[in-house]
Formats: sequence, structure tokens, C-alpha cells
Amino acid sequence: MTYKEFLENKIDIAPLAGIDVDPSEINPVLKPHQRTSVLWALRGGRRGIFARFGLGKTAMQLEWCNQLQKHEGGQTLIVMPLNVMPEFRADAVNLLGMQEPPYCRTMAEVKASDAPIILTNYERVRDGDIDPHYFTAVSLDEAATLRSFGSKTYQEFMLKFKGVRYKLTNTATPSPNRYKELIHYAGFLEVMDTGQALTRFFKRDSTKANNLTLYPGREKEFWIWCASWGLFLQKPSDLGFSDAGYRLPPMNIRYHKLPSIERPDEFDPDGQMKLGHDAAMGLTDAAREKRDSIQIRAAECAAIVNESLDEHFVIWHDLEDERKALKKAIPEMVDIYGSMELETREKRVMDFAQGRTRLFGTKKSLSGSGCNFQRFCHRAIFMGIDYEFNDFIQAVHRIYRFLQDKPVIIDILYMDTESEILLVLQRKWQQYDELSRKMEEIIKEYGLGSLALESLKRTIGCERVEITGKSYTAINNDCVEEIKNWSTDSIDLYVTSIPFGNHYEYSPSYNDFGHNPDDNAFFEQMNYLTPELLRTLKPGRVAAIHVKDRVQFGNVTGMGMPTIEPFHADCISHFIKHGFAYFGMITVVTDVVRENNQTYRLGWSEQCKDGTKMGVGCPEYILLFRKLPTDHSKGYADVRVAKSKDEYTRAQWQLDAHAFWRSSGDRPFGREDLEKVPTSKLQSLYRKFSRENVYSYDEHVKLAESLDRDGRLPSTFMVVAPGSWDMTVWDDINRMKTLNTSQSQRRKQMHVCPLQIDIVERLINRYSNPGDLVADPFAGLFTVPYEAVKMGRRGKGVELNPDYFRDGVGYLEAADAQQNAPTLFDLLESMEGA
Repeated sequence: MTYKEFLENKIDIAPLAGIDVDPSEINPVLKPHQRTSVLWALRGGRRGIFARFGLGKTAMQLEWCNQLQKHEGGQTLIVMPLNVMPEFRADAVNLLGMQEPPYCRTMAEVKASDAPIILTNYERVRDGDIDPHYFTAVSLDEAATLRSFGSKTYQEFMLKFKGVRYKLTNTATPSPNRYKELIHYAGFLEVMDTGQALTRFFKRDSTKANNLTLYPGREKEFWIWCASWGLFLQKPSDLGFSDAGYRLPPMNIRYHKLPSIERPDEFDPDGQMKLGHDAAMGLTDAAREKRDSIQIRAAECAAIVNESLDEHFVIWHDLEDERKALKKAIPEMVDIYGSMELETREKRVMDFAQGRTRLFGTKKSLSGSGCNFQRFCHRAIFMGIDYEFNDFIQAVHRIYRFLQDKPVIIDILYMDTESEILLVLQRKWQQYDELSRKMEEIIKEYGLGSLALESLKRTIGCERVEITGKSYTAINNDCVEEIKNWSTDSIDLYVTSIPFGNHYEYSPSYNDFGHNPDDNAFFEQMNYLTPELLRTLKPGRVAAIHVKDRVQFGNVTGMGMPTIEPFHADCISHFIKHGFAYFGMITVVTDVVRENNQTYRLGWSEQCKDGTKMGVGCPEYILLFRKLPTDHSKGYADVRVAKSKDEYTRAQWQLDAHAFWRSSGDRPFGREDLEKVPTSKLQSLYRKFSRENVYSYDEHVKLAESLDRDGRLPSTFMVVAPGSWDMTVWDDINRMKTLNTSQSQRRKQMHVCPLQIDIVERLINRYSNPGDLVADPFAGLFTVPYEAVKMGRRGKGVELNPDYFRDGVGYLEAADAQQNAPTLFDLLESMEGA
């Protein structure tokens, strides 16, 4: 295929993997927006319905399962929190006229039933009592419930449901800016691997794991992609239908700030009584405030209820002691709790939902999801606040939902020491409203994904920009499109850090080499570039390729342990396939402690639990390739990199070749000397000591242990890494010496994977002559051309990201000006000539 066709094939739109059903087959009871949503989900096969509260997700799921069972046979499964089961049974029988779906605890119960639709709860699947693969189709109701189980259960569910042909996820509230939650849904639906999705849309913090930010230029693309597999439905008119009966009433939020002065006096560590109470900001302080203020808040709840004796209230609390205090303050209140019999709990929930009970006390964890209380209740009291916004907003929408016909009043109680918690809650609420508006705009603009493909095609390509100086050329373009126009045998040296497969993405463009689903696709794109690198390189000259292997995490591979993808080995095979001669590899050691802080895969505590799962740190590699010279007899390049004996002495060569340096002191340092050295200087000094002395593992361990005892063994970097005697191992690369340092000082965009300047300097010095043209097809911040100019060569680079290009040109201009600045002697010569 052509390169353009290859790029267009990258466009991520969820595949259609379902069935086409005649609209007349859909239950006529469903509203128009519900019918359209069900048909869309059936056609997709693996989809998510994120419909606003009250739009009928229960009926949509039941009909989706009914149609798949009817057309594909077998049984279908709906997984849900236990508290929403009465709603499903009522809608199945009373609304859709179906057989009442049974609740099954084990596979034996499932197989004993002839019901087409089976209901179960999340815990039964998590604990292995229910096997999802037995069913033709599976739907997750209130899928956000998975969040409360933790990330481990998220990953377990992906594996447990992997390969199920038809899958549906349903929830009303993907949390504000919790993009990873949407990524998990996509992974569950097998639309895209979670790791790939994170790489595709998020920039990473290279110093801290899981610190992710959506690329500013990728926001639109991200939401278009989400819209191809997820239906973010805010109201019927989003799909072109009337909103009659689906308009939300006004909502009145009443905040009740309660004084903590009524709580017991507090004392500082010296025994002095405090005039006031400390603000509760952290989780520990918030929990303490909750416990100490129960009676104050219970009394306020009773006062609110007693002001409106004819109205129904749902009173939300979190602690068992809060429930007991409410029962004492409001005897009329009917409550439920976790250890109550399931049948009793269901009856009390339905009694309140159907208006037979006026006051209902419950926890958000029990009734915050799925329950519909809007028919007879329009008042809610939150006895307290916390940091769990998703639980809070879910509880609000038990009464503030479509088909509510009265103004909703929400009373929120908080202590005067909880102002910080309230601010966090209000900020998240604002983010939630903004996210809802964004979803609404996406649906209006792109419908159900039909226009997404054409829209995303517009992000392919780059408007070429070239900036030239006396010693450099910088191009903003796709390197494939650019280098195919370069002259044959025109480049003296290539030094580049290629994208590490799909591990990073550097620009919001489909031309980006990191924008590929896997390494196979990455090397397919490299197939368009590598032949051009070979063609344009002068015979006998070198291409130095910087790479690093990729860590594959066990929760993604299903192996339960981290493994290493040998990316460097794949690169060697790739370049050899395209005609390069491979002649060596330089190893650049990395700091294993820093690496663990970034990936959490080499933890000391895990090593103590079981050393068999622990590997080693991932070094970086410089792969050395050569374009064969015209004359193979002696292997010399057509244009040699020759160095005079004065320029490059035999002594310097011996030091470089053996890669260790002798100390100029009277004697070598001993371990006792190193223990006295400040930590800030110990790293470089120990590396030197390790190179110049016979290495002793036992002595090395004793030194590290003594530093640890003194509190001088850092947890953020490795301070006593062993030095290397091998010229193929570079152990002294300064990880911080990159152009990102200048970027940070200038408050510019940081490069996600900067190339260390030390590496570039050594390669240019070793494999090029002064005046040579040194090029980089993945220039980033133009480190390679920048160093080339500084070292008396000419630099040439191509970069796709316009921000990196612009900043890189600034560095090149500075280097060019410095290199070509006239000296006093130049001025004198020009005057003499005049």
C-alpha cells in the first residue's frame, strides 16, 4: 500500500462486531431514543451506553440481551449491584412483558434455569462463582461500581470477560476527567488495549507512574474515538428526538455549615487548649471530623425533616454510628444496612421508591446506584461530605433525574472545619457539568460515530516548514515524506533515537511513528523510512540508533509478572533486513531505583516476597549499523572518518577503549573514605572508585548497607551504582543532561523521551569528521543537529511535532550564532583586506 494508505489505516474507530436487527423487532414499548440506542449497540456488538440518569438504561440492557438471545441463542447475563435487582425485575415483567429474570449465585443455578436472561452481582463474577464465557452476551450495569473494587478487579474483569463475543457496559457517570476509567471500559470491550490507549492519548510523566495528562492536541480525537464505541447520551434530542417528558426540573442546593465549637475542646501537644478546631483537609482529618460530629449532624437532619412534615426524604449517611444516631433523632425513618437480609432490604427500598415510606435512611454504597426514587421523593439530605464525588453525584441522581416533576432540594451538611473538602466537592461537580456538556457536543457533532472517520482523516499530514542557518537545516515534516526527497549518499552520519515501538507518542498526528497499535505496525511504518536512511547515507558511514526495551506489565499480558519485550533485538533484525550491516551495540546503564519509581516493577518489598518474579533494570542501547562501502576489500568508508595522531592520541584511544580512568590521588579511595563523602557527590565518586579497583560484591553490599543505616541511601536514585570496565557499557551518562533542562527553565513543553547530550557528543566525535553533515530523522528538540553545530559539523533534522520544532530551532539558532560569531582576529583580517 502507499504510505498515505498506511496512515489512513491507523485511524481508530471501534469495529462493528454485532448483528443488524430490523427496527420493527425492537419492543415497541421502548422510547425512540432507547430503540435507536439498542440498535446501535446491537450492531456494534461491543459497546458502552453512558446515558444520563432516567433515560432508561435498564430497559435498554434487557432488550439488548433479549435480541441477542433471540438471534444467537444460549443465555445472556446482566451483572449488577444487588440493590438494583428489583428495578430490573420490575422493568422486565411490568414494562417489557418478559419472563422475570432469576438471580443466580452459581453456574449450577444458571444451568438449572431455562430463563433467557440471568441476573447476578459483581462479587459472584469476581469470586469465580459465575463464568462469563458460558453466556452468549454479557452486560455490566452500573459499570462504575467496578471502581470501588480497586484497579486489581478492573484488570481481573478484563481477563474474565476476554473473548466473550457480545459485551455491553452501562453507567451514567464516567467521572470528571477520570479518563482512565473510559480507557478501562474500552479495554473491557476489547476495542483497544489499555496500554495502547494510554500511549495513544496521554502524555506521561517520566518521573512518576500513572501521572497522566491528556495531550492538549488529542482531546478532540480522544472524544471522537470514545464516541465510536460509547454512546454519551444526555437527552433524547442528542439523537434527534423530542425532549418532551425529559426536561430536568430546577435544583436547589442548600449548604448547612455547622459550627465545630460544639465539639469537645481540643488541646495541642503541650497541653494548651485550642481556641478553635483544625481544618480537616486530609483523609485522616476528614474521618476524625466525621466521627466527632455525628450528634451535631444528626440533630440538624432532624430539624430539616421536621420543617417539612408532608415531604418524603432520602437521608444519605456513610457510617454505622451515623445510622444509629439518625434512628435515635428521627424514629420514623426506615433504614437499611449491609448485614440486613437481602429480601428485607429489597422490600424497604421498593416501599420507599413507591411512596409507601416517607423517610428513608441509607448509605451511598447500598442505594447510591441504580435506585429510582424520583416518583415520590424530591428531597435529599447528605448528612456529611467526603472526597468520593462519584458516590455523591450518583446519590444526587436518585431523585434528580428525568421524569422528576418537582423542583429538587438537596441539603448538604458540613462542619466549619470541612471547608476544604467542600471546595474539592464543588470543583469536581463543576468538572462533571463541563464533561457532560462536552459529551453532548460530541454526540451532536458526530452522531453515533458515522462522521468520525472522515473527521479524523483531517489529522493526517503536515504542512512542511524549513528553517536554515549557516550550519544547520531544520524541517517540520513527516520524516518519511521528507527524506525520500533527499539526495542519495548525502548524509555523513545518522544519530537518532527512534520511537520505542508504540511506547510513546510525540505529536497529535497519525503520521507519528508512536501512533501504532503494536510493534508489528510500528515496523511496518519503519519499512517506509529505513530504506531511505540507507539510500541517503554515504557508503561506509554509520547510523547510530538509540533504543530501549519495553516493559510489559503482567496485568496486561495476563502473566501476572512483568516481562521484557526485546525491542532492541527486533530493531537489529529490521535494519539488517533493509541492507544495513550491524557491527556492534553500546550499552548505556540506567538507574534501577529511578526506573522503579517510574514503573513500580522492581520493588524491594516484592523482591522479599518472591525473588523469582523480579528481573533487572532496563538499560538503553546504541545499535551501530553501517552502509557497506563501495570497496569491500578493506572495509574503509568511501569518505573515511580519519583522525590525526595529534587530534586523537593513542593514550586517549586506550582510555576510551578500556573505559576506565585512573585517579590522580596518592592512593585509591577505600570504602571507609566513601562513607564520609556527602551523598550529593557520592554517586560519581563511587563509579570512579568501582572502575579503578578490583570489584568486591561483598564490599559493595556492606557500603550500601552502611549508607542505609545512616539514612543516606536515597529512594529516588541509585547512589552507589557499579562502574564498568567494558567499553561497550557507558555507565557515566548524565541522565539529567538533556535539552529538557533548558525547556524546563524556559517553561516550555518537555520532551517525553529526551536523548542525553553525552551520548550524542560521543557518537558525533567517534563517527564523523569536522564539517560533516549529521542528521536525525526524529529530531525532537534537535539535540543531534544542535550538538553537531557546536562540534563544528553541520546539522540536519526532521521533526513532526510543531512545538518541538519551534523550540529546537531556537537552540539551533543560538548554537549557530555562537559557532559562527566573528572573533577579534576575523575583524582585524577584514580591516586589513579593506
